[in-house]
Amino acid sequence: MKKIIPLGLLWLSLLLAVPSLMAAEIAVKDGESIQSAVNKASTGDVILVYPGTYKESVYVDKDGITIRGVVEDGEWPVMEGEGKRNDAILYSGNDFTVEWLTITHYKGNAIMGQAGNNFVIRYNRVIDTGVYGIFPQFGKNGLIEYNVLSGIEDAAIYVGMCDNVDVLHNEVFDNVAGIEIENTRHALVENNYAHDNTAGLLVFITPGLPIKTTFDVILRNNFVVNNNTANFGAPGSIVSKVPAGIGIVVMAADDVVIEGNIISGNKTAGVVVTDLAFITDISSDPESEPNPDRMVFLDNLMFDNGADPVADVKALMLTQFSRSGPDILANMGSAQEPDNCIINRERYTSFGVKKWSECERTDTSDIVSMLIPGGAPDEVVTTENRTRLLYQGICAGCHAYNMRMIGPPTLTVQALYHNDPQAIADYIAAPHKVRPDYPTMPPQGHLSPELRREVAEFMLSVTK
Repeated sequence: MKKIIPLGLLWLSLLLAVPSLMAAEIAVKDGESIQSAVNKASTGDVILVYPGTYKESVYVDKDGITIRGVVEDGEWPVMEGEGKRNDAILYSGNDFTVEWLTITHYKGNAIMGQAGNNFVIRYNRVIDTGVYGIFPQFGKNGLIEYNVLSGIEDAAIYVGMCDNVDVLHNEVFDNVAGIEIENTRHALVENNYAHDNTAGLLVFITPGLPIKTTFDVILRNNFVVNNNTANFGAPGSIVSKVPAGIGIVVMAADDVVIEGNIISGNKTAGVVVTDLAFITDISSDPESEPNPDRMVFLDNLMFDNGADPVADVKALMLTQFSRSGPDILANMGSAQEPDNCIINRERYTSFGVKKWSECERTDTSDIVSMLIPGGAPDEVVTTENRTRLLYQGICAGCHAYNMRMIGPPTLTVQALYHNDPQAIADYIAAPHKVRPDYPTMPPQGHLSPELRREVAEFMLSVTK
């Protein structure tokens, strides 16, 4: 005889077997706290943020959380930093989504990932948030799409030390850097509108970080126009050294494809391909190979670039007896070697590509996305690896080993606090501005005192 399970028990068994069916929606109304909703949330829950002004910083260290703004009659929920809060949203959980928010007037970042795989950041408006707008780091399998960002003093979208990320359909303008892919592998940057920045799209290796490479990046079908805004980056930072008027910069990255872009009106150059000497010190990290290798330059539409280049480029033009500035400028190291290739080179005003070979491939239509089918496995934090992951996901993105990024180099921190990890632990819980030429560090008070101490000890032990 068949055993008959009552319908109520069957439904209960399904709920227990599939936790996502139990996911809840948690409403946050004007005058309430988004952080309080996060504190109550469980895996799979969706936090609905209704129109209003929310003056807070939000920390998400749980997996499977969605923060979704609700737009009613054209009114958006606004996260307001008032020029005194460091960051709007910091996340470290896996499977995190944030969408449909307006974020403005934070001193540090709008949305910062401190590790966490399978992230989605979309449909947000980010205005004047200081250092970075959208800043995922040390994560795998991420989607950044349909965001609009302006007024950022470093990169509007900065993908740092990540793997398998798609950056699609965003508009970035009036920033120092529009979209920056840095020390990241397997990235697709497509259908973005980068205009009126200092530089539009950047693909970089920054020395001194735990991840030493950038490779397998496609820049495809983007509009990269009129990126001539004077550089207003923090003095001494790497991005502050980028000359104004550049559409695309590829520095030291390998296996980069530039295809199908409209690149126009950039007064210094349409595309610059260069080694690390462009804006940094090659010797600062011998593990970072300094030259861009295996560049693939396919069919792009380029015009009206190089109309008023910076002095160094003008000097180069004189050596070539050219009155026209470059669509493409390749200089330094292996940027001129034949393992780089170009098609239709006769269409462009170019310097330094004579030794480039003719590309065998004509398009990248076989590559639709860089995302991992089925998603990346969740980053599992164990007792053994948690300190390293916290350092790499939180500290290393702003504190390169021996170079200035956003904060002072790790070497400087070690010199200042070489025998006092507790002082670092106390500082990161409640940081304050120490040096006028550095932004205030975002507080990490959401970490337990034990973890803060462990991370401080780890930072003092780092050797490269």
